[in-house]
Amino acid sequence: MAQTLTRYTDVIEIVGDILKVRIGSAGQDTPAIAYDDLALVEGVDGFRSLARVIKIDRDVASLQVFSGTKGVATSSTVQFLGHAMRATYSANILGRVFRGDGELLDTGPELTAEPKVATGGPSVNPARRVLASKMIRTDVPMIDIFNSLVESQKIPIFSVAGEPYNQLLARIGIQADADIIVFGGLGLIFDDYYYFRRAFEDAGIFPRTVMFVNLSADPVVERLLVPDMALAVAEKFALEEGKRVLVLLTDMTAYADAMKEVGIAMESVPSNRGYMGDLYSQMARRYEKAADYREGGSLTILTVTTMPGGDVTHPVPDNTGYITEGQFYLHDSVLDPFGSLSRLKQHVIGKVTREDHGQVMNTMIRFYSGARDAQQKQAMAFDLSDFDHKLLRFGELFRERFMDIDVSLPLEAALDLCWQTMAECFEPEELLMKQQLIDRYFPRPAASHDADVPDAPGPAAAVA
Repeated sequence: MAQTLTRYTDVIEIVGDILKVRIGSAGQDTPAIAYDDLALVEGVDGFRSLARVIKIDRDVASLQVFSGTKGVATSSTVQFLGHAMRATYSANILGRVFRGDGELLDTGPELTAEPKVATGGPSVNPARRVLASKMIRTDVPMIDIFNSLVESQKIPIFSVAGEPYNQLLARIGIQADADIIVFGGLGLIFDDYYYFRRAFEDAGIFPRTVMFVNLSADPVVERLLVPDMALAVAEKFALEEGKRVLVLLTDMTAYADAMKEVGIAMESVPSNRGYMGDLYSQMARRYEKAADYREGGSLTILTVTTMPGGDVTHPVPDNTGYITEGQFYLHDSVLDPFGSLSRLKQHVIGKVTREDHGQVMNTMIRFYSGARDAQQKQAMAFDLSDFDHKLLRFGELFRERFMDIDVSLPLEAALDLCWQTMAECFEPEELLMKQQLIDRYFPRPAASHDADVPDAPGPAAAVA
């Protein structure tokens, strides 16, 4: 801790938000300053800001100044604190909002005396993890039925600018059956931040939510700290308190852009489209925090990844696809079943959900695929068969009842609605499903028996 008593005054260069300071001279041992350590930058005019060590080259340390270097002079002093960034962690942080530098953004009581937890540490030992086997219900039919969200999963929402991905992310956070919600906002405009906070408050989940927010007007360097703080706190809740934690991050493309901006200021050699060569490893380091712990709860990560120009080959979504376990594809305000994928859904469908879940999922997608083909035939003026007309009718009902992200249904009610939709369009023998499932779940006509013989009850018989 000796370096905490020393102030360094030899500031040799200021570029963007990067400050370079000489920490030793030739022939002298440099102090024990480590990568990611925090420092306090003070100016002669009263300027004070935290900074983070991002590079050490012999006797020169490069620091990212949290509040930016506007007004910082070479006469400033630097004092190293001897530790990396820490996030406040205790039960008292629930219902609170923090800035990207870890300071409180709301007007509640101060938390300076609360315990701190180090950020940016390694992911948990794989020996302490268990195989994903528990479903997180979201009441979004296109997720629960067709691409189930599983505890310990890491999965993004792929979208483009202008789509309601923030509204979808907020709905999932509100409706998901998780114990704790940890929200990380990256480069949000104030309206979006206010929307998330108001949505969580109105839904009554804010008392079990903690928010880390970097606004678009805030320093870019703070954008790089938000995921680490959110994940460090989430990991503590999951490991030490056995909570089922859902982490929501928006938008990881903004995070990658912040990495690129810092890399350019550091004169690093860029890779694909100007992004740094370590883009994959930096994102993977955060995503790999997702886990279902053998002794404890679970940590699930759901993010937004915007695709500039809708280009899925853009470096950010392209690298993300290799790290995560699928994606939800949002376009035209609907979740597309063909662009979406959950690689862990087979661990829960039919195992912790109803027996007909797998067959319903496959049959509905088969019919919707046929409806898309029938639409193309209709657009090209080909003759349509009677079955094609049934498929077209099914396609309309499918988009209206399931694909709209505003639709909210519990899983069992959504499965029953699937059976009703198929019954409105097809005969039982056209479903090509197991007969015992058809006998049990296929809706029956209301007057199929004599008046004095009551119908046999069934799970789908009460569907309107």
